[in-house]
Amino acid sequence: MKAAVFYGANQPLAIEEVDIASPKRGEVLVKIAASGLCHTDLHFMEGFFPWPAPAVLGHEAAGVVEQVGEGVNSVQPGDHVVLSSAPSCGVCRYCVAGKPYLCTAAAGSHQMRDGTSRLALHDDGKPLFHFLGVSSFAEYAVVSELAMAKVRDDAPLQSVSLVGCAVATGVGAVLYTAGVTAGKSVAVFGCGGVGLNVVQGANLVGACPIIAIDTKDEKLALAKQFGATHVVNPAKEHPVLKVHEITGGGADFAFEAIGDVDVLGQAFDSLDRGGMAVMAGVPPFGSKYAVDTMNLFNDKTLRGCVLGSVNIRRDFPMLVDLYMAKRLKLDELMTRTFPLEAINEAFELVKRGEVARAVVTF
Repeated sequence: MKAAVFYGANQPLAIEEVDIASPKRGEVLVKIAASGLCHTDLHFMEGFFPWPAPAVLGHEAAGVVEQVGEGVNSVQPGDHVVLSSAPSCGVCRYCVAGKPYLCTAAAGSHQMRDGTSRLALHDDGKPLFHFLGVSSFAEYAVVSELAMAKVRDDAPLQSVSLVGCAVATGVGAVLYTAGVTAGKSVAVFGCGGVGLNVVQGANLVGACPIIAIDTKDEKLALAKQFGATHVVNPAKEHPVLKVHEITGGGADFAFEAIGDVDVLGQAFDSLDRGGMAVMAGVPPFGSKYAVDTMNLFNDKTLRGCVLGSVNIRRDFPMLVDLYMAKRLKLDELMTRTFPLEAINEAFELVKRGEVARAVVTF
């Protein structure tokens, strides 16, 4: 099969012939239909996070089950599935506490759960590292049964591939991490794939006002389509002051959806007393943020967010149902699609912020 292979930081991905082994116990072979290009992938490509090479990247994807390993009973060949970098075993202390997104089942692993790889270069047989348990920049992927959710067959896989990361993170951050309710004010810093889904998640629960903040006017225009009531361009006006002006004292909830600690500070500063800021973006490894303790004294909360605090088996199908009922915008989220061979070109657009979501299709 063809796959985009990562050979190290600040190097282009190489399209290679890769061999993939059959799934072992508890594993599933999935024919990938589409894979979104996430800023998290880009962070690893640019060396902001360490990852062993060579590896096959990609973690936001959907496809069709081709083969199942021994003991797999939640899916069968022919099922449509959305993959996830946050597996859920259902029995660890986090899962039983209602926090499956923190599950200890090999989350973030560069190998399968038995410590070996299912991927190897075709020419010399050299094993390849997996990426976040998914490795979806390839025609096929072997994934743990714990890291996928079956979804309805009539939903277009190209669109629902985005549910696996951007949609789940953004909408989930509103529904579950923050628990936003109707009438609460929301400020969203960054209108890429995650930020736009925060906007539409806030719109879904009836938040008002919903303030979208981004330096690109075209993304602000898109944010209005997703439900933003106000837009702010930091290149033209001070975002924190503008949020305070629009809300009459500060936002009830603010979401940082870029992965920038300076912007996280702006989100925190934009809050009203008793407000909550959620870090939905992924900042570079080792980033530090100094909190103004007086902000905490005013009963403000700063929260992290892993995949929108979702339960993948409960929420992935639900998000797909909302899309099919025209309650969530997924097609509008896909700015462009690319063949695998053009993945480096696509990542250049991601890097320049010229797409809401770019998607590789097979």
